[in-house]
Amino acid sequence: MDYKLLCEQVKGLAAEEKWFVPLLANAAALIYDSMEGLNWAGFYLMREDRLVLGPFKGKMACIHIPVGKGVCGMAAAENRTRRVANVHEFPGHIACDGASNSEIVVPLRRDGAVIGVLDIDSPRFDRFSAEDQAGLEALAEVIGSAVEF
Repeated sequence: MDYKLLCEQVKGLAAEEKWFVPLLANAAALIYDSMEGLNWAGFYLMREDRLVLGPFKGKMACIHIPVGKGVCGMAAAENRTRRVANVHEFPGHIACDGASNSEIVVPLRRDGAVIGVLDIDSPRFDRFSAEDQAGLEALAEVIGSAVEF
């Protein structure tokens, strides 16, 4: 996976439009179509004290996730990436799609504060590597600094 190219593509999208709806919708589609073995890629955005579903590609998803609950909520609460090889072993996992077996969630930040998360699921166990994590963290930095609400 060429994460440098993916970052450049998202920068190009952001140069055209920074508003969160088209930017995150196209970023989700780009991630989903660029990475193998996914069944969901998208965003949850902070709204008051919870995460709210944003643009995504995949099956229907949970609309609200409390901060501190599930993989997404824990990543937001801890302001750090959560890479889970087997979601069925993650305490409090929120199963929106029963086909998901592994997940990576990367915080989106602005000025150090969490403004949302990038959430990616796979039906494959242990789908996400340390290389994926580093690449997606770089991508999340690009998105977090570019997106406008």
